[in-house]
Amino acid sequence: MRSADARNLARRLMDENGLKDWSFHFDHARRRAGACAHSTRTISLSGPLVEMYDVEDVRGVILHEVAHALVGPTHQHDAAWRHQARCLGAPDSARLSADLPSPKARWVGTCRNCGAQRKLFSAPRRVVSCGVCAREFRAGLVLEWTLDGRPTVPGGAYVRELKRLRLA
Repeated sequence: MRSADARNLARRLMDENGLKDWSFHFDHARRRAGACAHSTRTISLSGPLVEMYDVEDVRGVILHEVAHALVGPTHQHDAAWRHQARCLGAPDSARLSADLPSPKARWVGTCRNCGAQRKLFSAPRRVVSCGVCAREFRAGLVLEWTLDGRPTVPGGAYVRELKRLRLA
């Protein structure tokens, strides 16, 4: 869906549901589609995800966040919120369908033992080991990272921590 159309739809649905004094904006989130901030009276949508979704999916996300705005900050995804979401015609699930498209993570950490992967949108800051192979950190299971498909080692604090671990 085009972002201009999504903005117009969001504003219309917010106004229709008594949120005329709330503001709307796009954010850069890639793991969640929308957010409701009661402290600033703001509803936001993920710009990158809106561009990938169709009108009905975006409408559902907007109504999900409108339901949060209407029930207040103490309800999260409880029964009161689910009831409000249903009344608005929004999906009453806290999670989006896994079938929806999502942006490709640039960083992929892979366990050389089992092949399990961890995908990140920004460089890892801490050294981690495979959570599938072991419940606690094991130096022999440290994930090997690629950036856009090319093997690499994250920089900065990651490298310093990696050096400390190898010296220990």
